[in-house]
Amino acid sequence: MNDVSRKPSEASPQRLSALARLPVFLDLAGKRVVLVGGSNGAAWKAELLAAAGGLVDVYAREPSADMLALLERGAAAGSLNLHARHWAPGDLDGAAIAVADCESDEDALAFRAAARAAAVPCNTVDRRETCDFEFGAIVNRSPVVIGISSNGAAPILAQNIRRRIETLLPPSLAQWAGLAQRIRRSVMDRLTAGAQRRAFWERFSDKALGGKDAPADARALDALVETVRADAPAQGRVTLVGAGPGDAEMLTLKAVRALQSADVILFDDLVSDDVLELARREAKRMMVGKRARGPSCSQADINALMLKLAAQGKHVVRLKSGDPMIFGRAGEEIADLRAAGVPVEVVPGVSAANALAASLGVSLTHRDHAQSVRFVTGHARTGELPADLDWRGMADGKTSLVFYMGGRTGPRIARKLMDHGLDGGTPVIVAWSVSRPEQGHRTTTLGDIAASDDVQAGGSPVLLCIGTAFANLPGISVADAPSFSRRRAEGAGG
Repeated sequence: MNDVSRKPSEASPQRLSALARLPVFLDLAGKRVVLVGGSNGAAWKAELLAAAGGLVDVYAREPSADMLALLERGAAAGSLNLHARHWAPGDLDGAAIAVADCESDEDALAFRAAARAAAVPCNTVDRRETCDFEFGAIVNRSPVVIGISSNGAAPILAQNIRRRIETLLPPSLAQWAGLAQRIRRSVMDRLTAGAQRRAFWERFSDKALGGKDAPADARALDALVETVRADAPAQGRVTLVGAGPGDAEMLTLKAVRALQSADVILFDDLVSDDVLELARREAKRMMVGKRARGPSCSQADINALMLKLAAQGKHVVRLKSGDPMIFGRAGEEIADLRAAGVPVEVVPGVSAANALAASLGVSLTHRDHAQSVRFVTGHARTGELPADLDWRGMADGKTSLVFYMGGRTGPRIARKLMDHGLDGGTPVIVAWSVSRPEQGHRTTTLGDIAASDDVQAGGSPVLLCIGTAFANLPGISVADAPSFSRRRAEGAGG
């Protein structure tokens, strides 16, 4: 009834949030760089600048032992040159960048003034107010280089982030990145732009991140190139991906990889912006929202769009809130895709019920309270309660019940269960916006729900969690609740 008032529509990628600093990577190879200062800290900066290919002129009247040792090695390589004197403004002329380890704020201000007069970007070590740029923590897998900045707010945090990334990236990544530079032109010549090249680089990346050494001979990758060339041209495919209830950190690694390789993403209204932010920037995003009692795209339109895009050779990610196999109409979509011969894969996600149970520290099954759990839809296609639910089976008292999208139908659900023998004092959790910043829940009883008009929460989808497994949460007092173990008066049912 509500599937006819909206058509799939393209959505713009989320805009970048404000950046404290613009990360850039500067080519210093063969360029003159000025470094003022002879301290151990200045020696580290000199080593860094020389490692980046700069020809470093060091101005220091009394260089430290570390600086002298570095200068001895660097002079032999032709990358470091010592001027045993105080710097002068003219020394900055023609430099690509200038760095100074100044002894006072006055010295830093004078250095910045000279650098600006010479139109040279400058950095004054540990004095952010006189810096045009800053150095971040570095992960070096050159030619892959990762820079990390906290904008001076927490340098130790940036260092800890660097260490975390170091553990994730194998040292051999540098070999693979170097190999990529050597074969790039050959790959462009042998593979067509678009799907073929991306397929090659995706497989190449999987090998690079696998931890094994890169082959010394680039011809070792010829077989991979030929495999990609032999693949059926423009073979489209669809991946159904569970986006979880909202928190992007609940995505599986497989889900992230699917988002990163997608050409087109078809997403529901309930998918959070944080999840979409993890998708490949170039991927087209299309809203195919389905909302109870609101504007919705028809399932037929969604299925037709997936088939059309797959026929164009696209990798389509159908991004569904929660788990795609729980109340997500995945069965209908999979059937249509398979009937048309389109390859389809499913990546499971965290369902809202699991996320809620984890956040509350409640087990959905408990050997003293519930030996089974049922996930039940709170409405049918008509928006009303499904007519064929097994109310007697659900009212056995030893089952945890989770009704999805049960806000509007909650009172009728409660009355049906009580009509079939479930105690009115049975604990109930009403939860909304699970795993999102605005998440909330309240605890009540089945009898209270039955007596209410509805249990909606400002338009957010509502979960009703019913059963004695929820009895230990604050606000629930089963012992004090009235008993409704027998059927209520005739006509009270929903």
